[in-house]
Amino acid sequence: MSICAALIVAAGRGQRFGGELPKQYAPLNGERLLRRTLRAFCGHPKVRRVVVAIHPDDADVFAEVAAGFAGVTSVHGGATRQDSVRMGLEALGASAPDFVLIHDGARPMVSAALIDSVIAELRAGSRAADGVLPALAVFDTMKRVGADGWIGETMPRENIVRAQTPQGFRFQAILDAHRKFSRESLTDDAAVLERAQGRIVTVPGDETNIKVTTMEDLARLAAALTETRTGQGFDVHRFGPGDHVMLCGLKVPHSHGLIGHSDADVALHAGTDAILGAFAAGDIGQHFPPSDPKWRGAASDRFLRHAYDLLRERGGALIHLDFTIICERPKVGPHRAAMVASVARILGVEEGRISVKATTTEGLGFTGRAEGIAAQALATVRI
Repeated sequence: MSICAALIVAAGRGQRFGGELPKQYAPLNGERLLRRTLRAFCGHPKVRRVVVAIHPDDADVFAEVAAGFAGVTSVHGGATRQDSVRMGLEALGASAPDFVLIHDGARPMVSAALIDSVIAELRAGSRAADGVLPALAVFDTMKRVGADGWIGETMPRENIVRAQTPQGFRFQAILDAHRKFSRESLTDDAAVLERAQGRIVTVPGDETNIKVTTMEDLARLAAALTETRTGQGFDVHRFGPGDHVMLCGLKVPHSHGLIGHSDADVALHAGTDAILGAFAAGDIGQHFPPSDPKWRGAASDRFLRHAYDLLRERGGALIHLDFTIICERPKVGPHRAAMVASVARILGVEEGRISVKATTTEGLGFTGRAEGIAAQALATVRI
């Protein structure tokens, strides 16, 4: 079977990007762009080896990015992208693959399907191609603009495409081309092979395969990856001896207490499950087992804060947390504002993101018989 390797180009300084680190190391929803790119190729069953061309100054940050990926090696790149690619190809040459995919490190959303498509066209050889280029159609009107800013001409857009990576090549063909034309300034590897009279075919590109060049590109990509989810929580505790109940982290005077392994704050328990459910992280019992004696009498604000911290660690944010407390007594209305303030304080969010409502069951059921309190919570989060 033919062997395919990947060469990731990540040695650039990204001067147009303007961040503290080169763009390939910028975080995207909590994970560096280059790590996302590596995952796409290291996890692909048809890619046997991955080499990354990096800048000599980036060795430490690259080691962090590549941690945990087996079979990834790095090589120092050169002054230009073309130099970096040639150096990466030379590094692969010791155990030359049949094919090589050359990909921009700052294109983190490359899909397995696109990689498959490029490899399949290379292996098929139906058109005797030396290279394969993912391409997107151009739908906007194209204009040539002079240095003075004036429109020079309108260009026909028929047969014009936008080039993407990974670009796939027969290894020896692209290596020979880079060696021969190393002194020329060419914008991508397909252009290098074109210069060597190589035959290149196209496969459909992918609109989500965005190359990050500016901060605006990064923001656009982050927005595309963001989704809104909801989680629901429900809890019940029965009344027992006591002189107060805990609701939303607030001590509310009452003729009875609530029975529970912790402080039995029925609202915060429902809120904890709602947040955990929104990002599929289990339920409160998994994180704080009632069989564990260390949680006996524990303040439930710890549970809610734990769920919220997990959400934030995964790049999420709380949009809204809505409580409904169901009971005949105690009356919630007089304490509603304090409950909202209490939950907002626990989570460190503005009070406008917290809602507390109350209702009765008109004398029906266990809450109607004043045997206990139930609570529902609905969390809306952005991930």
